[in-house]
Amino acid sequence: MSRSATWAVAATVLALAAWSVSDPLAAQTKALATGVPVIPHQAVANFFKNPPGIYTGENMGIATNSKGGIYIYHRANETRLFEYSPQGRFVREIGRNNYGFAFAHSVRVDGDDNIWAVDEGTDMLVKFSPAGKVLMTIGRREDPLGMLSNMPGAGAFHGRNAKYRFGRQTDVAFDRQGHIFVSDGYFDARVVKYDRDGRFIKAVGTRGADNLQFNTPHSIATDFQGNVYVGDRGNARVQVLDNDLNWKANYTNVGNPWAVCVSGGPGPADPGKQYLYVSNSWPDSAPAAAAEFTGEVYKMELDGTIVGKFGRAGKAPGEFATIHQIDCRDPDVLYTAEINNWRSQKILVGARATKPPAGK
Repeated sequence: MSRSATWAVAATVLALAAWSVSDPLAAQTKALATGVPVIPHQAVANFFKNPPGIYTGENMGIATNSKGGIYIYHRANETRLFEYSPQGRFVREIGRNNYGFAFAHSVRVDGDDNIWAVDEGTDMLVKFSPAGKVLMTIGRREDPLGMLSNMPGAGAFHGRNAKYRFGRQTDVAFDRQGHIFVSDGYFDARVVKYDRDGRFIKAVGTRGADNLQFNTPHSIATDFQGNVYVGDRGNARVQVLDNDLNWKANYTNVGNPWAVCVSGGPGPADPGKQYLYVSNSWPDSAPAAAAEFTGEVYKMELDGTIVGKFGRAGKAPGEFATIHQIDCRDPDVLYTAEINNWRSQKILVGARATKPPAGK
């Protein structure tokens, strides 16, 4: 079997496995918040530009670096990581055919502009330098013999809580000291903290609905003070933890968070006032009924106060079909990675949306 065919089979098995978990996810729900102001927003038309023969499939992750470069991690015939200029032009591909890529889930950039690919198919985090060199891996892919009957990502919830192994982990975040926080995941239910060199510090969480329990911790972000925001998707809430992973608060009124993002970037410079963005995404199974009450993105103060919301489920520019990740380094210029629309968008928010985008 060819390499590309192997990955295609792996992707199919993984997709099926996601629905065979013994404790299935809760259905996407309507957000409980009412009377929320609508924030103006505008999609920049045809922002991302690929050369002939280059395409993106399901856009799973999107992130920017300190210079405005943009990274899209996507699932096509194989998992691929593309870089774009601040103007949206294709620059290069990073990491093709490396052993840690099989089924993309998210991508993040740390305070040193290193690029972190989160691959749920291999249970691995891969850290690349800005030049594209592999600097670190955390996690481990299943042994080849084990994969004969357990393709990448297949299996069921195990909750093994291993220090250096994951269970289809979902996302990664960093504080200004360089600590690494991982949301893990589909087959585990925890948040893991490592030091900047990848040494295990602590893990919290079991499967459930109490504080410090999770049902698919699907996205994770940190603020300048080091607090950790976890998109606890199956429990329809954002859990807020302190830097030592102690529970602080739950935000339960913005639906099922597929993506969370804190503005300002990962440091080390103080970004000033920060906001939390949360996407109550239209599910990737595209249920028609859910399109009527999902798809919106909430802008929040870090204390959970809702500032406003924008967007809805759909296919048109400025509408969203399964936002899987948001980049909000600039709180007024967001980038969204969408599964079902096979695209990413540059979204101008608030006052920026009232100005002509000037083709950028």
